[in-house]
Amino acid sequence: MPKWLRRIRGAIGMGLIWAVAWAPIGLLIGEIVDPDGSMDEPWMLVGTLPGFIGGVIFSVVLGIAARSRKFDQLSISRFGAWGAVAGLLVGMLPFVLGSANPALPPWLPFVVTGSITGMSAVSAAGSLALARMAKKRALPASEDLAEVVGHGKSGAERLR
Repeated sequence: MPKWLRRIRGAIGMGLIWAVAWAPIGLLIGEIVDPDGSMDEPWMLVGTLPGFIGGVIFSVVLGIAARSRKFDQLSISRFGAWGAVAGLLVGMLPFVLGSANPALPPWLPFVVTGSITGMSAVSAAGSLALARMAKKRALPASEDLAEVVGHGKSGAERLR
């Protein structure tokens, strides 16, 4: 598979993971804003749509910022900062693309942008933590297989 196609697949995958993680947030917002269900809004989309877009944009930001570094070489705080950059871009998007509505409260862009920025930072840090956990649980390489079955030196013995 070509490298560019793998990157697109990875960005879409990251977007889908973030969308699933953000879906409950949209439902929670719906319960707060519309507790009696009188509004005919798909509240789950309020969470999933910015989550998907944020995950895709984060993948682009990560591809530019991290380039050829491996997950072991990246810190969770740096991942969170890159997620915050992606969240800032996603949070500002509706206010930059949309028309100015004088009926909107002036604080709304700050609340929306701030909350999406925070969620993106947490999601990015969580993505790195999950990637590291998955790597630890991955099958061992062939040279480590002897350790697993008990026919080789342990890690402590190798350090001596």
